[in-house]
Amino acid sequence: MKTTMKHLVPVALAALAALVSQPAMAKPGPAGASHAANWNATVTRTPDDGYVLGNPAAPLHLVAYISYTCPHCAEFEGQADAPLRIGMIGPGKGSYEIRPFLRNGLDVVAALLAECGPPSKFFANTQLLLSTQSQWMAPAGTLTEAQKGRWESPNFATKMRAIASDLGLYAIMERRGYGRAELDRCLADKPLADRIAKHTQEASEKDFVQGTPAFMIDGVPLAGTYTWDVLKPQLDARLR
Repeated sequence: MKTTMKHLVPVALAALAALVSQPAMAKPGPAGASHAANWNATVTRTPDDGYVLGNPAAPLHLVAYISYTCPHCAEFEGQADAPLRIGMIGPGKGSYEIRPFLRNGLDVVAALLAECGPPSKFFANTQLLLSTQSQWMAPAGTLTEAQKGRWESPNFATKMRAIASDLGLYAIMERRGYGRAELDRCLADKPLADRIAKHTQEASEKDFVQGTPAFMIDGVPLAGTYTWDVLKPQLDARLR
C-alpha cells in the first residue's frame, strides 16, 4: 500500500517552506547507437532537478516520485532496480527518472545527500540511502533534548548537518567516497532544498501525487500503482 499523503502533504509542505550547472541532455545518436551505448551508466539531470537513467531519446519514459523516508519506496527500489536495468534501460527501450518528493525534514537531508556530486553519482547514492533507510531512520525515535535543540536551529546548514550527524548519514555516505567537507557543502545548499520543495508542491498539484512511490509513464500519472508488482505489467505491455 502507498504512504497516504492526503492530509500530510499540506502540512509537510508548509513545514518545508521554513527549512528550506546542469549538463545538457544527450542528443540521440545515429541509427544503431543504442546497441553500443551503456545506457545503465548514462545519467542526465533535468531542469526540474530530476535525474534520468538511460537513453534520453527512448520511446518510453518512466517517472517515479520517491520519498527517502518512505518504506514502500525502499521496497520498490530493492525489487525494481535490476529488472528495470536489464529489461528496459540497458537495451535503450526506456528511461527511468527519479524525482525526489519531500514529506518531512529528514527527506530534505537525504535528498541533498543524494544529489551531492555529479549526476553520475545520483542513482547509486539513492540506492544506498534507500537500502539503509531503516538504519539511519532508527535514531530519530530516541533523540536527546540536546539533539532536538540542534534540529531546531534557525540556521539551515547547521540544522541539516546536525540531522545528518545524529542519524549517522555522514558515515553511510562515506561508503560512496565522500569526505566530510564535500557533504557539508551539499547539506548547506538551501537553494536546492527550496527548489525540491517547490517541485514537491507542483507534483502534488499538477501530477496528483498524494503518496509515494507514485509513477508516470510518458507524462501520464498511473492511478492505483504503488508497487513493482502492479507497475511491471504496465511497462511490459508498452515495451512489447
